[in-house]
Amino acid sequence: MQKIIIAAVAENNVIGKDGDIPWHYSEDMKHFKQKTTGHSVIMGRKTYFSLPEDFRPLPDRKNIVLSRSEPELPESVELANSLDEAWEKAEEYSNKAFIIGGAGVYEQAMQGADRMILTEVHEEYEGDTFFPEWSKDNWEEVKRDDREELSFVEYRKTV
Repeated sequence: MQKIIIAAVAENNVIGKDGDIPWHYSEDMKHFKQKTTGHSVIMGRKTYFSLPEDFRPLPDRKNIVLSRSEPELPESVELANSLDEAWEKAEEYSNKAFIIGGAGVYEQAMQGADRMILTEVHEEYEGDTFFPEWSKDNWEEVKRDDREELSFVEYRKTV
């Protein structure tokens, strides 16, 4: 199973502010939907509850929430107490699992992930949640689609 981190990241590594994404690019939303539909999405509890109610759980995807507590979740959403447990649950559903946030889950997944799909936002934003530091020495860029306001970039782990 492919273990894929997917995130939209500003130039200053911001990914969130006050429990929300501080920008809105419809191109990025379409890209996210196109990449993740039909697969598993793994997220932390705060990320799950930050999704707009109309899109929670994310449709046409196996939603897995990573939490040490027992939040009240719809029956269709799976709860995992560890990232390893989340990977196992994801593997039962499809051959790809996407880590969709938040910052702590991204950091945990960095070691086990083999691919990373980043929307690089060509601007700095104020925020309180940041994508973890990572070294391009360990990742090879395999695909890039540059747009005016953002770039869609795919990386493959090399080590």
